[in-house]
Amino acid sequence: MVSMNSRLVETVSINYEDFNESFLTCGTCLCMYDGGEHTPKLLPCSHTVCLHCLLRIANPLSSPTFRCPICRENITIPRGGVPALPPSFLVNQLLDLMASQRREVIPKCSVHLTQELLFCETCDTVFCSQCTGGSHSSVGVSTCEHTVIPFSIAIKRMSEILLYKANECISKLSDANEAVSGEVSKLEIAAQLCLDHVEAAFAEVHAVVDARKKSVVEALATVRDAKHKVLTNQISLIQAEKDKVTSECEGLQYQVEVRNISQRISSLAEKLDSVSSLAEPRENSFLACDLPCTDVLPRLAQVLDDLGRVRTTTTFPSLSTLSVEGHCIANLECTAVLTTVDYHGNLRFTGGDPIVAKVQCAPEGGIEEVGTNSRLEVELLDSSIDDRGDGTYFIKFRPLKPGKYEVSVSVVERCVKNSPLVVEVVQHNNPVGTYGSRGSGKDQFLQPVAVAYDGTTNTVYVVDTGNCRVKMLTPDLALVRHIENDSLQERSCTGIACYTGEENWLVAINWRTRLVTRFTTKGETLSAFTYSGFEEPIDVAVDSTYGHILVADNGPSCVFVFDTEGKFLFQVGKKGSRKGCFNLISSVAVGPKSEIVVSDSRIQVFSAKGDFVLEIFPEGKGKGRYGGVSVDKEGRIVASRSEKSRNFLQVFDMESGSLLSTIDSHDSKLKRPSGVGTTNDYHVIVVDLANDCIKKYRYW
Repeated sequence: MVSMNSRLVETVSINYEDFNESFLTCGTCLCMYDGGEHTPKLLPCSHTVCLHCLLRIANPLSSPTFRCPICRENITIPRGGVPALPPSFLVNQLLDLMASQRREVIPKCSVHLTQELLFCETCDTVFCSQCTGGSHSSVGVSTCEHTVIPFSIAIKRMSEILLYKANECISKLSDANEAVSGEVSKLEIAAQLCLDHVEAAFAEVHAVVDARKKSVVEALATVRDAKHKVLTNQISLIQAEKDKVTSECEGLQYQVEVRNISQRISSLAEKLDSVSSLAEPRENSFLACDLPCTDVLPRLAQVLDDLGRVRTTTTFPSLSTLSVEGHCIANLECTAVLTTVDYHGNLRFTGGDPIVAKVQCAPEGGIEEVGTNSRLEVELLDSSIDDRGDGTYFIKFRPLKPGKYEVSVSVVERCVKNSPLVVEVVQHNNPVGTYGSRGSGKDQFLQPVAVAYDGTTNTVYVVDTGNCRVKMLTPDLALVRHIENDSLQERSCTGIACYTGEENWLVAINWRTRLVTRFTTKGETLSAFTYSGFEEPIDVAVDSTYGHILVADNGPSCVFVFDTEGKFLFQVGKKGSRKGCFNLISSVAVGPKSEIVVSDSRIQVFSAKGDFVLEIFPEGKGKGRYGGVSVDKEGRIVASRSEKSRNFLQVFDMESGSLLSTIDSHDSKLKRPSGVGTTNDYHVIVVDLANDCIKKYRYW
């Protein structure tokens, strides 16, 4: 129980620096109050400001009043001037109290012992105002060049910054410790999983060895038992014969009848002959087990060497980088390249890293946080990882529409340096190469109309009709040489195709002479033929599987099929607008399964025997016309088309007839595109007739 004389005293713990800053520091210049130029003055509005600041603010010569720098109230200057303002007795008493109880020593100037040291934040310099001139001569004044504060406040601020940085550093170190500890735990788990897998794998090996051992032992026992049974049976037979002879000989010495004795002797003589066959064992004792250790054991050792290889990686994810290969275009396969390096930043030259890749549309406005979810829910694109085996990995994906996409890649469950990589996918597909111009020079064309591609030799052939020649080019559109032949004369060759059988040759159609000519890549004629049904032959194709030559003719509006010697085989289609009929044929091509593909204002597919299979893009009838058509090795149809003022390329799936993509050639417009040819690496070469050139595009 507390007595009546007792008193309860409430104490408050006040931080010295906070107290100084709140009560003993001028709110204008942030200098400590003292008995000199920073004498605390009490204003009528009850605010306290140091004399130094008031002398700068108040100007009796221009105005008899000034505004309080804290509350902006008008203050009348007394008759004796600013120094005549009353002192702040409360602040002075607090200064005296703090001076008597002060435990810390504020650094003073070694020359001017009463002057507290100041700190310039701009110069990061400690100085005394009376020792230093220039920008540091105005005590506590912050100019546009220098910011000066008392050294005690600077120490407090620096201490706070130091503490903040220390806490931040400790936090990061704690995170690092947690991350590394987590990796150690994952390492132990991975090692244990590998050990379990090793145990299971070698247990299976032991089981196989034990099973084989059991099989050999059982085979050995089976052979032994079979031999043992034969020999045992023979022993039993011998014993039976022996017993029989013994029984027959019993009492023989008591026989007195000669005839009886003679019969017994004769019987025993016969038995001697049969017994001789029992003298030799009917089975042998040979039993061996071949264990060719000199041959099997090395092979077994080699197999076991291949069983169980420890694999790890030195890839350091946060230094490995992502980049985009080339331009990213809608509907085309795009490639992001991951280049891996080790902890020291050295490039790695081996593959096999555990890569996880994810490709998705970038959320509008960038990466966002939605509630407690880490990311917006967006649809993932199908992607594949191609390990190049040299420390690089190709992440391949096919965006179906233009826009921004994010490619996120992690190695050993840690994101690489610039993941997610934002990829810009554009709509327009421009040519990757252009060759030729109008003229008769080495690299010029005059009315080019058709193109053929030989996949076995990787060669491009372009009919330069106006110059009566064929240009032989590399896939990069570099001229190899010119091919000349009589079938190219009179500027009337309209089609060319390649035969890729046992020997390669070219075939061309001349609409004026109505001749189909086969010739070598050096221009030597192999054979030529015509047909009475020809009226306006405009294109030719070759089925290398069956050795058929297909000629499209706009007269009867059909496709004639011949063998390589010119013998007529059958006809595909007739004039008309129904399915299986044609109107102004523009091109004919052969598919990978010998399908016959014909284009006019639409595309139609027939079997190798000429039976109608499929109509593609029927909505194009009457709206435009195809210039050329080609089919790649995977059954995709690439065709050039003109509609009014639009000229473009289309890519179809031949099996379903669906449109896969359109090539608009936005920055390099096509004009009257005609023949097309597809290459092995998913590029299409199209003849731009009006521009007298050829252009190359990537279409898949």
